[in-house]
Amino acid sequence: MVSPTSDLPPDIHGRCHCGNLSYHLHWPATTTLNLRIYGCDYCSRHGALWISHPAAPIILTVADYGCVLPYRFGTQSADFLICRRCGILTLARCAHADGERAVINANTFENLSPAQCGRAATDFNDEHLAERLARRLRNWSPLTTVLA
Repeated sequence: MVSPTSDLPPDIHGRCHCGNLSYHLHWPATTTLNLRIYGCDYCSRHGALWISHPAAPIILTVADYGCVLPYRFGTQSADFLICRRCGILTLARCAHADGERAVINANTFENLSPAQCGRAATDFNDEHLAERLARRLRNWSPLTTVLA
């Protein structure tokens, strides 16, 4: 596993397979990186491993927004961004009054192997919408989107 001070890159880079969606995630140096495995059917089918931190801003660059499929399900409170070209689920984002928040699918990391990170199973199926939005505001990363 990655130690918080020596093995973890300060900036994690990733992208979908074709590069239409790419990101930089600036991870806090003293924080270990544990990937969350959500128990929902959608995330399970994608094999998604999610990571975020409220002090870890994400800069998402989109080369062609016309090739992005924002998929919503369940509470309709988050967009799961899938590249229409290559089919890769890259991140999920949620709008809040203070700006967008997001979680990254660690399977899209380029300079860090998800195998080096810890894992934690989570299940939010019984959460009410207000609880879900409050949790995302507390735990998800601030998101800035740049159109290339």
